Amino acid sequence: MSQSTHPSSAWYRPMLARHAGEEHRTASALELFFDLCFVAAVAQTSSAFEHEIHTGRALHGLLGYALVFFAIWWAWMNFTWFASAYDTDDVPYRVLTLVQITGALVMAAGAAQALEHGDFTVITWGYVIMRLAMVTQWSRAAYTDRRRRRSALRYALGILVLQIGWLVRLGLPHDAGLVSFAVLAAGELTVPVWAERAEGTTWHPQHIAERYGLFTLIVLGESVMAAGLAVRTALDTRQATGSVTAVALGGILTVFALWWLYFAQDAPRRLKAQSTAMLWGYGHYAVFASAAAVGAALGVNAAHATGHTALTDVQAAATYTVPVALFITCVWLLHRRAAQVSRGAGVLSPVAALAVLATTFTPFTVLCTGVIASLLVGAHVFTARGGSREP
Repeated sequence: MSQSTHPSSAWYRPMLARHAGEEHRTASALELFFDLCFVAAVAQTSSAFEHEIHTGRALHGLLGYALVFFAIWWAWMNFTWFASAYDTDDVPYRVLTLVQITGALVMAAGAAQALEHGDFTVITWGYVIMRLAMVTQWSRAAYTDRRRRRSALRYALGILVLQIGWLVRLGLPHDAGLVSFAVLAAGELTVPVWAERAEGTTWHPQHIAERYGLFTLIVLGESVMAAGLAVRTALDTRQATGSVTAVALGGILTVFALWWLYFAQDAPRRLKAQSTAMLWGYGHYAVFASAAAVGAALGVNAAHATGHTALTDVQAAATYTVPVALFITCVWLLHRRAAQVSRGAGVLSPVAALAVLATTFTPFTVLCTGVIASLLVGAHVFTARGGSREP
């Protein structure tokens, strides 16, 4: 559809697909602001998860954490891919994005209630606010982008129907909560697959890789904050200072290593086809969730070092080693086919993940985990000397 049919102005621009090969495509100021507001949702969720572990309800907390983080991740992911294809940066686009940010803040306000008490009322309304704004965005795209109208309409219809389902879910008996969540979540995951089959949208590989990298920094930032709080705990309480310092040092080493491992990969190379890109994007649920969980686990282990938890040593250690091992494994799985490394070097990450899990039964688990993760980075740097890169 030509721009003459839909005149452009400072207030309104036709929502036409951006070119997938556009040069120098980077995250916009609005996208960075969008991510900043999601920090609140991630922080509230991690804090509530940590509280559940402290109170001896780790399994209950893990289930709630998985459900709440799905809502956060999926809302963020859908905006990110849409913006990569249709960022017009006009007034309606900005206003609708600010509405989505409002929904993210509502989600943050309801995260603790959902995770600790299973009350998803507030977080559902925040999620629905975000998703209905996306319905409007996709409707705009359908109106002006004739070539991809079928895809845009499928997105708008699928999202709208599912939001009705999420609201209906609030009135269902508590026993049906988990099943209905699984059904609706499966529906959410199916919509992009169905919509993209009509006519693929023009997302930008480098832009998507940068956006995912920025969100990875957000979730790793929770661990950096937890490491800082561990140091403050050691200084304030003067109890078990050596143990807390070991937790803080191990946490810092781990976060540095996870950052290095993630950004050592060449994501745009993995984002060449729609099918592999979708698998890559969906797989980041585990990457993001595990990275944020590392921060919560650091807080738990710092408290355990000062005797402020009822957990056993193994239980406290497992809260840390499991998400670290999951992060390492998932990053390896998502990028191993694009890494172009030798078969021997390709097994470094899974071996390191197993070694991390083994530290669950050793003293100073967090410090040992940080050392193993750092050694993994060193091994990758050494194997990359020949020109190959592996996460």
